[in-house]
Amino acid sequence: MKILVCISHVPDTTSKINFTDGDSKFDTNGVQFVINPNDEFGLTRAMWFKEKQGASVDVINVGGAETEPTLRKALAIGADSAIRIDTTPTDGFQVAKELAKVAGEGNYDLIICGRESIDYNGGMVPGMLAGLLKANFINTCIALEVEGDKATATREIDGGKETLIASLPLVIGGQKGLVEESDLKIPNMRGIMQARKKPLNVMEPAGAETATKAVKFEKPAPKGSVKMIDADNLDELIDLLHNEAKVI
Repeated sequence: MKILVCISHVPDTTSKINFTDGDSKFDTNGVQFVINPNDEFGLTRAMWFKEKQGASVDVINVGGAETEPTLRKALAIGADSAIRIDTTPTDGFQVAKELAKVAGEGNYDLIICGRESIDYNGGMVPGMLAGLLKANFINTCIALEVEGDKATATREIDGGKETLIASLPLVIGGQKGLVEESDLKIPNMRGIMQARKKPLNVMEPAGAETATKAVKFEKPAPKGSVKMIDADNLDELIDLLHNEAKVI
């Protein structure tokens, strides 16, 4: 089985978020970048298929040279090779089209994406990628098995879970639950040394057009101060919830 794992290069969740150029661009100064957590669950599941079923695993990212440490980490975790499409990601449609060109030419059986990246939370790329490839698609995937050319996947739905069977080639949007958090792999020194010798191929972009453009970013309003009231003073609590918080 030939697997492609799509990797987003995202800010660490502890990063302080700021914007530049009139709040139209993300300020990357001082920001630590990591593998998108939803992608990391998918990468770990791909490693399981590699270890148990002899699958080959490539990872791919759309981005500049600054994303290569993230791809090297994926190689240190165990991916066989990495591909970087050398262009700045601007919107979901552009990223999906760039990925689709490489994925289509690579004849992958299984393409694993994170359900969404934690920086923009668009959740568009996996579905668009499947559509462009005319492949089956399962989103919010929390369990995945593959036997022959059939995949059995479980996904979250409102109020429960749904188990589906689909033929390969298949695109999934994975998330927390695809593997146990305790199974996430931390690169060891041997993996880091091996990653330096693994291929990281830089490809020219297909020139996919951008469908949208970010005009302005805005941070959430700061949280208000906390008002403490006596635990026995239910009248004041109800009054504040009704007249101040306006939630009842």
